[in-house]
Amino acid sequence: MSYLESNLKTVPTGLRKVLYLNYPLIILLTAVCCTGFLMLYSVAGGDVSRWAEPQMERFAGGMVAMLIVAFTPIWFWRNISGVAYIVALLLLLAVELVGEIGMGAQRWLDLGPLRLQPSELMKIGLVMLLAAYYDWLPVEKVSRPVWVLIPVALILTPTFLVLTQPDLGTAVMLVLGGGFVMFAAGVSLWYFGTVLALVVGLVFVVMESRGTDWQLLHDYQYRRIDTFLDPTQDPLGAGYNIMQAQIALGSGGWSGRGYMQGTQSRLNFLPEKHTDFIFTTLAEEFGFVGAFGLLMLYAGVIAFSIQAALVNKDRFSSLLTLGIAGTFFFFFAINMGMVMGLMPVVGVPLPLVSYGGTQMMILLAAFGLVQSANVHRPR
Repeated sequence: MSYLESNLKTVPTGLRKVLYLNYPLIILLTAVCCTGFLMLYSVAGGDVSRWAEPQMERFAGGMVAMLIVAFTPIWFWRNISGVAYIVALLLLLAVELVGEIGMGAQRWLDLGPLRLQPSELMKIGLVMLLAAYYDWLPVEKVSRPVWVLIPVALILTPTFLVLTQPDLGTAVMLVLGGGFVMFAAGVSLWYFGTVLALVVGLVFVVMESRGTDWQLLHDYQYRRIDTFLDPTQDPLGAGYNIMQAQIALGSGGWSGRGYMQGTQSRLNFLPEKHTDFIFTTLAEEFGFVGAFGLLMLYAGVIAFSIQAALVNKDRFSSLLTLGIAGTFFFFFAINMGMVMGLMPVVGVPLPLVSYGGTQMMILLAAFGLVQSANVHRPR
């Protein structure tokens, strides 16, 4: 125990919790959100009330939620992890029945003043339940087949519901986030290798079936694959979005065109410039320097989260922190890979930067869980 921590034992409990907060993590998250405010102001053409102001209000609410979650004992979150998962699952089922349709997908619940996307809740509820499961499960049973099938079922159930919305991006994130918790818990690498081999084999079989009597996909689905591999084949159709994004990324150069000077966003060439493709606006206006700076902020969030997990001797807290850090990593990695043409466009926004109330509130509350794990860790 450090000299500082030994002296903190004499401080009242409430004040001690404030002092135990991970302040570098709070500063980094705030910096990422402020970057989002600046970019939302820019893509709105200098109109603060359109996207930036509502996002600031949600940020304020999210920070309050983070602190409330942080000061709540971690054992409470462990005890309600199953309830959180079930509530998120029921909300996903409610989307199937009474969900609001937008942009060709049925993903939201209209709750009056609040428009909720339950799949965002499931990303965190799934991590919480898996962390509690592996905290309960003896280490020697982690890789036994029967105990591996249970978390696989917990992951695939909401993934199937999300796929029916349809929301491929979130479905992929649920699989990756859940798989990362299993990896962190010590599940044998043979399982991951087997899944990877099956995926590669499936892709090979799908491509080989093209043009045969047993073709596995429709012709239009193969054309989408062709467009992903070479967007110039359909520059005004399926390849339009990614081509415009790549033009914006390339035109930014080293230091960018200047704040609010990006032609791709100002002239409305960029699709979904305030949500999925906001990173391309940042790269066009601030160039490589700005894009790399945002990436370093994200990397700092991941680094401080991993450091907090490594020093935490409570298994649930450690797995929960790693799971949230992993989910956050996949969040921005998929978005950046998507807009750069390295991955198919699957509709994943840039975390804490893209416009979106549910996403920001839930992500900040999730980092409140990271803070709770740190505040209440054994010392």
